Amino acid sequence: MTETLRTCLYDLHLELGARMVPFAGYQMPVQYPMGVMGEHQHTRSRAGLFDVSHMGQVILGARDAAATLETLVPVDIQGLAEGRQRYALFTNDDGGILDDLMVANRGDHLFLVVNAACKAQDIAHLQAHLAGVEAVTDRALIALQGPEAEGALARLVPGVAAMRFMDVITLDWDGTALWISRSGYTGEDGFEISVPETRAEALCRALLAMPEVAPIGLGARDSLRLEAGLCLYGHDIDATTSPVEAGLTWAIQKVRRTGGARAGGFPGAGRILRELADGPARLRVGLSPATRAPMREGTPLFATEEGTDPVGIVTSGGFGPTVGAPVSMGYLPPGLAIPDTRVFGEVRGKRLAARVVPLPFRPSTYRK
Repeated sequence: MTETLRTCLYDLHLELGARMVPFAGYQMPVQYPMGVMGEHQHTRSRAGLFDVSHMGQVILGARDAAATLETLVPVDIQGLAEGRQRYALFTNDDGGILDDLMVANRGDHLFLVVNAACKAQDIAHLQAHLAGVEAVTDRALIALQGPEAEGALARLVPGVAAMRFMDVITLDWDGTALWISRSGYTGEDGFEISVPETRAEALCRALLAMPEVAPIGLGARDSLRLEAGLCLYGHDIDATTSPVEAGLTWAIQKVRRTGGARAGGFPGAGRILRELADGPARLRVGLSPATRAPMREGTPLFATEEGTDPVGIVTSGGFGPTVGAPVSMGYLPPGLAIPDTRVFGEVRGKRLAARVVPLPFRPSTYRK
């Protein structure tokens, strides 16, 4: 059996009273004494600090990295300006999603952040196609999210106040180089910060000493991203899901689409470009259950209360603390993926009504 790993902040989590659980091969904090509900609301109203050091950090240093990476993703990498970051997707030959990731142009190299559960296969995938692939193994990754995140981080590194959503920059904090992006996974304004492991705990303690900053675990991270309508790899998207089905067409720039200067040329382009033109067989939707009972992952969806054959499935679901009601995401045929359409989820043997609603459930507050 593979040993469960620990991030460099493990001892700090225990000191802060975290309940630890195995996640993506690591021992990670699922919640602190404040509890999931309190942590969720604190991030929405003030600033939450997350340990995301289990994620993969990768540097692509080859001169042709942008052009070569475009052969693996349906995204405009060559047009990504220095100091900017972009959401991307590794696709397979069938048009499914191998992983979703962030790509930043840091001048003489590209910097990628990939999902924890996929990082080994992602790095192998990159190394099979690109030169100069370097896995970053000596830096932690933390996220500071919420409406007071800028004020808190600016006390330590004033330069972050000038950043816009998806900007990336390297700034000095007490002699330490911080790689900072203005981005996150909560629907809130905030930052992700790559910091040397030897300085990660000191940085976290400096932030947690501020009254507006509290530690946040995986439980609230999941409810925050669900309210924001953000996909979780392995649940809402996977190797069988196309970007078009998942509603991620905004991530495919015109230059990579049919008629664009660099159209196609990525794995699964046939299916993906066809679905962009003709539509997919199913679509990711938001669902608002009519009762207080959450419709969780795996709940089958039916077109009618008496229907015998499922027409779709829930891929994420739970209670949305900010919206004050259960929220779910799932897949339905295009004819049912229309706001206000009524469908039924089978929960513990009972058919419960739900309404198709637009995503996100709660508008995001990124600083554009």
